[in-house]
Amino acid sequence: MDNTTIIIALALGYLLGSIPFGLFIGRLGGQGDVREIGSGNIGATNVLRTGRKDLAALTLLFDAGKAAVSALAIHHFFGAPYHLIAAAAALIGHCFPIWLKFKGGKGVATFFGALLATAWPVGLIAAATWLVIAVVFKMSSMAALWAAGTAPLVAFYLGYTNVAIMAIFLAIVIFIRHRENIGRIAKGTESKIGSNK
Repeated sequence: MDNTTIIIALALGYLLGSIPFGLFIGRLGGQGDVREIGSGNIGATNVLRTGRKDLAALTLLFDAGKAAVSALAIHHFFGAPYHLIAAAAALIGHCFPIWLKFKGGKGVATFFGALLATAWPVGLIAAATWLVIAVVFKMSSMAALWAAGTAPLVAFYLGYTNVAIMAIFLAIVIFIRHRENIGRIAKGTESKIGSNK
């Protein structure tokens, strides 16, 4: 692998990933700073706590798009497997954006964008997993953990070995970012979807 191309992929992915769309969309939608409500995160789940489903949907779309655009652009110019590096870097950028003192979102939408852009069957199965768990347990965090945990296995099973390796890295980041949620799930105090807390 070419070191210069790796650096380009990392830089593009991180910089695109670090754009805090949830913060911008919340302000443009008249909801103020979404970091001051709910969990304090800039992701779609917390934007939803403003009561504006349209703003949450836009945040979800743009946060997923950060990883997808990063991966597709790098793949177009440099090919595989550099696009996987860009997609992973976008997740890191979203979770630890330099513009917000490295305090970003939890990376779920960006995770889905990375999978859909690099191996869409894996992305669709991960999204379906999230949907089923969310419907059954009414917890976005639990759904995200299930989706992240099963994605590498699905990728390996479907023959996307390199994507599976990327998915393992993404899953580790997702679990680290959800460590407080895991504790609340264990205690039975995790907030449900639609809650403003």
